[in-house]
Amino acid sequence: MESVIYSTLPPQAAKLLDLQLQGSKEAEAFVNAFLKRSMPRLKDEAIQDKLTRKAVVLEHCPKRRKKDKRKKTKGFSAKQRREVRLFEIKPEQQKYELFLPLHELWKQYIRDLCNGLRPDAQPQMIQAKLLKADLHGAIVTVTKSKCPSYVGITGIILQEMKHIFKIITKEDKLKVIPKLNNVFSLEVDGFISHIYGSKFQLRASERSAKKFKAKGTIDL
Repeated sequence: MESVIYSTLPPQAAKLLDLQLQGSKEAEAFVNAFLKRSMPRLKDEAIQDKLTRKAVVLEHCPKRRKKDKRKKTKGFSAKQRREVRLFEIKPEQQKYELFLPLHELWKQYIRDLCNGLRPDAQPQMIQAKLLKADLHGAIVTVTKSKCPSYVGITGIILQEMKHIFKIITKEDKLKVIPKLNNVFSLEVDGFISHIYGSKFQLRASERSAKKFKAKGTIDL
């Protein structure tokens, strides 16, 4: 075993590897020093014993890799959204006719959601689905309100937020209608549904997961 470890490389192999040939004593000193560094826990006698009896298995302590923490992408805050005017509708875009295609898409979306709005469909089932549906594109009318000036306003919903609807009227006027103390109605293929804004103060994404309970009487 020792003769193999300490034997000199052939000149051709040393030339290919670009190594400088050493004598047997230098090679033995190098091997001993290398083993001491690689196996610091073992004494010299134990190292020689391993060297003469069997193959040497060097100890290796792999370094633990640190897990890269994924940075969570942060969205805009409410202040930043206001500063960049993210939800602002420009005056030149406040045209009722521009949003009629959106209304047609919304009607088709509701038909698909309610399985075609068939005449024999149960109104309670349609009402339950409308309460969770996306209302962007729906035409709504304020039917009741504690503020008389809101009653009769009709338009297409352009934006729904937690406390307000932004709608565009046929007169190309953008109206901001609070949900609180207002009752809205919307009509799809002859089916009329009423929305009590005071019980509807949720974002569209929150409504999809909320369970609405049927109540006998609802005040403004």
